[in-house]
Amino acid sequence: MPGMVLFGRRWGIASDDFVFPGFFELFLRMLWWVGILTLYLMYRGKLDCTGGALLSSYLIVLLVLLAVIIGTVLAIVCVSMKGTICNPGPRKSMSKLLYLRLALFLPEMVWASLGASWIAHGVQCDKAVVNGIIATVIVRTQTWCPVTLQQASPFSISSRTVSGITGSLRRGTAIPQGRPNCRSRMADYDLVGGDQLNCHFGSILQTTGLQYGDFVHISFHDKVYELPFLVALDHRKESVVVAVRGTMSLQDILTDLSAESETLDLECEVQDCSAHKGISQAARYVYRRLINDGILSQAFSLAPEYRLVIVGHSLGAGAAALLSIMLRKSHPHVRCYAFSPPRGLLSKSLYEYSKDFTVSLVLGKDVIPRLSVTTLEDLKKRILRVIAHCNKPKYKILLYGCWYELFGGDPDNFPTELDGGNHGDLTQPLLGEQSLLTHGSPSYSFSSDSPLESPSKYPPLYPPGRIIHLEEKGTSGRFSCYTAQYTAKWSHESEFNTILIGPKMLTDHMPDILMRALDSVVANRAACMLCPTHGGAHVDMV
Repeated sequence: MPGMVLFGRRWGIASDDFVFPGFFELFLRMLWWVGILTLYLMYRGKLDCTGGALLSSYLIVLLVLLAVIIGTVLAIVCVSMKGTICNPGPRKSMSKLLYLRLALFLPEMVWASLGASWIAHGVQCDKAVVNGIIATVIVRTQTWCPVTLQQASPFSISSRTVSGITGSLRRGTAIPQGRPNCRSRMADYDLVGGDQLNCHFGSILQTTGLQYGDFVHISFHDKVYELPFLVALDHRKESVVVAVRGTMSLQDILTDLSAESETLDLECEVQDCSAHKGISQAARYVYRRLINDGILSQAFSLAPEYRLVIVGHSLGAGAAALLSIMLRKSHPHVRCYAFSPPRGLLSKSLYEYSKDFTVSLVLGKDVIPRLSVTTLEDLKKRILRVIAHCNKPKYKILLYGCWYELFGGDPDNFPTELDGGNHGDLTQPLLGEQSLLTHGSPSYSFSSDSPLESPSKYPPLYPPGRIIHLEEKGTSGRFSCYTAQYTAKWSHESEFNTILIGPKMLTDHMPDILMRALDSVVANRAACMLCPTHGGAHVDMV
């Protein structure tokens, strides 16, 4: 696991990282060797031409040189497969093998140059032989000069794009099928920010099914601590809806990363009013716009009997939860629906206070509702403990992980920890080769000052409101034919105090997948309500 020391410096690659690259090079070298051997055997009787003896010697030496390189790479792969992540002792010969492999580049380069020179100076032999020699020179040149992969340009997302709300809010979904209504026309709503062609707004219209006249205010303005939002009238639910957009730009990411807590000045009887700094600043920005610019007053002047509903997804869900707390005094009947909100949002007292008017929705193993500074520290400690007590080589763990990612399965079938290992022994892991070779070193002595045992210096923060958890029935991989089915249940925040590693920890956060899962649960509930229950059993549905 520690970086290898070569040429007097430590590199960012470990001695067990050569398995897959080595197999790839072996595959190419073997194809190359077999091709040259086939060429030699087929045309060795036709090398009685001018310069033929020279070409025959060239091919023989090339075959021997390739065989030596193949043997060296095979040894590198075999040695790299030995030991475990934290036990590089069986791989101590790796540096010598790498020096040998690098040294073999010199004769390979010289021999390829000689072959190119001989071909250029008029060897008059069969064209197939000459072309084969040229091909070997070209292939070897590509081996010396690895192609530098072009860095993928960061995907461009308009900093003012919003996908809108569905029912409550959808953010980050693909552009709806069909042509959005991109028209330049006079609107009856306030529009702040870009969207000169009304393309963003066209997407909102098509996604939500609302009409032009239902929108009171739309803001695409996007800066650090300043989120896009919209205010619309939902006549079917008789609600004034405030929808806050989630993370869609670099500015939003910077808002997310301001994860320390700060004390809020709220007009509520709560002692510890602290929250995520970046999200609380974003909520204050939306609050000032709604109140100081008279946006809410305008909305309720159009529909005075409607109630206030605030929705958001991800970053927008956190801002919506804090915004509902800020507006609670002036709008006692406010309701907040937070889709996939971050865990590190509210203090314990604010979390309890928000239960009366906030409902959060979490899908499966979504990482964001489990993400906070304290849970990240916990994840780091858990990873270091698992690495220290792992009894599997790295390549097997990666293969198991790829299988689990693609086809699903039970992760308990892939044990990676030593039986009976003392997980409290590790204090300063991965500092160097020697500290990992033996558990008797001072680095493994137990100490109360261990960074893995010390309490977090950050106060714990909690997700907003009551939590509905959509749990998947069974397991499925990315390419599994299994169609995910979900059940909904009320959950306590303590069920989300640990980050779960799995193939769907990121995809479960996507708004389109969340809405499909929610639609599936609602459809199943409707089907169950139409089905007669046997024996008068009571079905508890959420």
